[in-house]
Amino acid sequence: MNKINLFFAVISIFMVSCGPTARFTYQTEEAIAPAVVKFENESEKAEQYEWDFGDGDTSSLSEPSHRYLTSGNYQVELKAKKGKKIRTATKNVVIKAPEICLVQIKTAQGNILLELFDSTPKHRDNFIKLAEEGFYDSLLFHRVIENFMIQGGDPTSKNAIAGKAIGTGGPGYQVEAEILDENVHFRGALAAARMPDNVNPELKSSGSQFYIVHGRTVQENMLSTVERRNGIKYTEAQKETYLKNGGYPFLDGQYTVFGRVVEGLDVVEKIATAEKDQRNRPTTDIQMEVIVIK
Repeated sequence: MNKINLFFAVISIFMVSCGPTARFTYQTEEAIAPAVVKFENESEKAEQYEWDFGDGDTSSLSEPSHRYLTSGNYQVELKAKKGKKIRTATKNVVIKAPEICLVQIKTAQGNILLELFDSTPKHRDNFIKLAEEGFYDSLLFHRVIENFMIQGGDPTSKNAIAGKAIGTGGPGYQVEAEILDENVHFRGALAAARMPDNVNPELKSSGSQFYIVHGRTVQENMLSTVERRNGIKYTEAQKETYLKNGGYPFLDGQYTVFGRVVEGLDVVEKIATAEKDQRNRPTTDIQMEVIVIK
């Protein structure tokens, strides 16, 4: 090697050693949507970091965690910066689709992750269809009652002015009842609203309106009363869950329960206890966005 080439080789090594290095790893176990991935930063000599998680979100934290809502193959990029020097590292993160049907309701109070039951396919498929069409986006939780439930899905609630009477709207159709003994109103149950018995003897569900059970403490004598009045019989496991977690058994056998809260009961609590008017509409609008987890 001549002196000129040796000089540039030395300068190149010096520049690399003075600049930052960019390296990172992440959890390697199988990730199923929605999944939180923890990134471990192994960069050296960097002063700032810029993460691009491949789904449109970014971070400047040294070691961030990121929640991937849907499945996919995401290219994650880390930029390690020191002054004007920038080094980049990339890795692919694979998130697999869930085996159960999941949707997320996004609100300003937080997110509610719901499982939709395969045992109620008509309600499941209808809810997914409306969510994918964007039907629920910007609608309100228009009726909230502490120790009972939070209700939404009325299209007339979108941009409804304060004080307006809402709660009777829908997509123009009903869904046939899928009332099953196995699906009851535990705390966190997802169920379909409907018109009263006198105009709806078949107990058909609203095409879009739903409620999530906030619930109350349940005593054993309540369950006995409901069994006699509604003509149902609880299993020992159902009784145990009611007594432990609470719910609202008085509606069992009368309304279609088609899902349950997986994460976000604390958000249901916030919404159920929000300040409301005489019609049980929150005085501050609680809008929703519904996302299907794929």
